[in-house]
Formats: sequence, structure tokens, C-alpha cells
Amino acid sequence: MSTHASTTAAAVRLLGAPNSPRAFEIRDFLSRSVVAYQWIELDEASARALPGIQGLDDPNLPLCEFPDGTRLLGATVPDIAQRLGWVRTPRLRQYDVSIFGAGPAGLSAAVYAASEGLKTILVERQAIGGQAGNSSLIENYLGFPHGIGGADLAERARQQAVRFGAEILRLNHGVHTLFVDGCIQVDLADGTQLRARSNICATGITWRRLGLPGEDRLLGAGVFYGAGSSEAPMCAGETVYVVGGGNSAGQAAMHLSRYAKEVVMLVRGERLSDTLSDYLLRKIGSTHKIRVVSSAEITALAGDHRLQQITVRDRRDGREQSLPASHVFVCIGGLPRTEWAKDTAIVRDAAGYLVTGPDLMTEPGKYAQWPLERPPFHLESSVPGCFAAGDVRHDSIKRVASAVGEGAMAVAFVHRHLSTL
Repeated sequence: MSTHASTTAAAVRLLGAPNSPRAFEIRDFLSRSVVAYQWIELDEASARALPGIQGLDDPNLPLCEFPDGTRLLGATVPDIAQRLGWVRTPRLRQYDVSIFGAGPAGLSAAVYAASEGLKTILVERQAIGGQAGNSSLIENYLGFPHGIGGADLAERARQQAVRFGAEILRLNHGVHTLFVDGCIQVDLADGTQLRARSNICATGITWRRLGLPGEDRLLGAGVFYGAGSSEAPMCAGETVYVVGGGNSAGQAAMHLSRYAKEVVMLVRGERLSDTLSDYLLRKIGSTHKIRVVSSAEITALAGDHRLQQITVRDRRDGREQSLPASHVFVCIGGLPRTEWAKDTAIVRDAAGYLVTGPDLMTEPGKYAQWPLERPPFHLESSVPGCFAAGDVRHDSIKRVASAVGEGAMAVAFVHRHLSTL
């Protein structure tokens, strides 16, 4: 049995089997939600010593213990969120603005909308923070000269939005969307319905996958997406692999180097400098525990209950090499979360991103599927009153600062739209 604890007093204790995908999902959620927790990794003997647990394969694991002494057997993320009081339904029949996605763009929109008196609701399907919440340290965001953790930044923004009166629904998302009578009407996954006079889509992107056999089976059991903040302490003494050459991969490598014996960055391109910000390039170059392998890609994953081996191909000559591996962190960009828009009149580009404002123009003076005489506002989609902000928007700048700015801008356009109703 081994123990890993957060730096502050633990709010919950989580006990489970090594390499448990369900336990990782909970740790990741708690970490990104800035909930202090203690992770207790069980062995067969310590598992059997627990009341009601027959061993590491017992379906009652993972087990979660709360500060009031209550226990949750067979814990899941929704169960824990329910116990923490985070699962709610919409309080109002109609809102001025609904915001989907609680990354930097959505949180910014919630802060500005609520602070300006709009009845505001923010819906997030996972943990607050979006992809930025996975970042161990954001170093180039204005006002934080020493950097700030993505989860910490998101939690501060959440508190700010709530203080101004925004309503936040976690672990929920839209499954069907209609635009009727000038309003957006969304059927949520929990069976409730949400109606608003305007909408801001800030659903961001989901991690792009390797697309290899066994990847889904090994998710959370050796294969991870993003920086893996909650998994990093479990990498002590190991060689771990980071796939990708962008800033998210560089940040992940720096964070993991605090724990692992060696961090190997597998980069498809020939030069890391082509895809990485200069400040990260210099930090990685001066960190002896990080090794960069260019023109490399993973072609196979192997392992039964957890990852045990990867196959890496040199893209220059096609040679392949099998390497022992227990931790691979995939940071190769993402795909937009816009599947909800497929049955609506909202225009998406070939990659699925939402097209807005001037980009809707098909020829001088004409906009794709635009029903009004006035032109669409800069961040407005092809449906009047429905705006897009942040990474989900076509041709957006993939930076935290620009997402925050777009969230604030979207609220300004919401005001202008509502004034015409």
C-alpha cells in the first residue's frame, strides 16, 4: 500500500487498485477541481483488510471516504460530485444568456455577463477549466510573472463568476439543441431543459487521440491525455513518454520532469523550435531529465491490464523500436466539441469549428445562412444570438489570454443582440 497526498489538508480519501482507470478518472477530476485529496494505492493484503472489500478486483473499489466519515463504495465521478453538492439543475425557467463550456472563454463570459446583470448560467460537462485546467503551469498569462496552475486559475474564475451571481452546472451537457422563438432551447443530459435568450458556445476542444488499437482499453492505465497532473507523482523513478511538440506537450514534460527519472518527448517534426514557444524551448533545453526525439511517432501500444510497451517509428527511415513503457502522455492537439451543432443551422468549417462573423461571408455582402438584414456580429454564428468564443471558433488563436478576451467580447455582443429583441 502506498500513499500520495495533495499539499493541503485532504478533503477526501480515495482508496483503490493500482492502474485503475476509474480511480485515475476520479483523481484527475478532483485535481482539476482543486479539491484536496489523499490517494491510497492498495495491494491485495491492504484491500482485503478493508470492511466489505474482497480484494483488488472487488467492484466496490475505488472507495471514497469523506471528512464526515461517510464512505462511498464503487465510487464514480458523478457520485462524488453529487456528495460534494455540485450536481444541480437550472433554477430559472429562462436566462438572458446560457454559456456552454467552462474553460477560460466560458468562465470569462460568465464573469462579465453576471457582473453586468444578465441572468447567466454556465454548463460544463467535465471539470471546470477545460484544456487549460490540465496545464500544470501557465507562464505567459498576463499578471502572473511566476506562472499559475491551470486548475488554480480556473477555480479563481469560477469563484468570481459565482460571486457575481452566475449559476454553474457541472457534469452536464446538451444532447439536443433547438432555436425557437428567438431563444435557444437545450435538452440536457440529466433530462432537464434549459432555455435562454442568447447563447455563447465555449465548448473548446477535446484531446486528439493516437488512433491505435488498445488505446481506449489502456486509457487511465498507462495512456493519458494532457499533462496528467494527478498522475505525475506516480511516475517516480520511471522513464515516461510525452507525445507532441506544442506548448501543452512542453508544459507536460516540464511538470513530469519533477517526478520521473527521465522524460522523453516524441515529436513528429524535425525541430521542436517549429512548434514550441521560445521560453519553453529554453527551459526544456536546460532540463537534463528531458530528452527530445524528433521525427518520431508511436505506432503500437501493448499491455494487458496496463501499458507495458510502446513501439516507436523513426519517420525518416521507417525503423521501429519496441520500448518498455508504463506512462505515455498524449498532447497532440484536439478536435472541436461541436457535435451538438450537427442538427442545427449553425455553420461549421470542414474540421468542425464554428464559423462566425466576417468568416460567414460567402461573397461581398452575402453571409452563409444568415436570416437578418444586419450583418452578424464579430463572434456571432449563423444563428442570430448564438456566439462562439475560444478554441471552438474557426481560426481562433489557441491561447488562454485570447480565449478570455473573446469571452468578454461575446458578452458585449450579447448585449447588443438582446437590445434588438
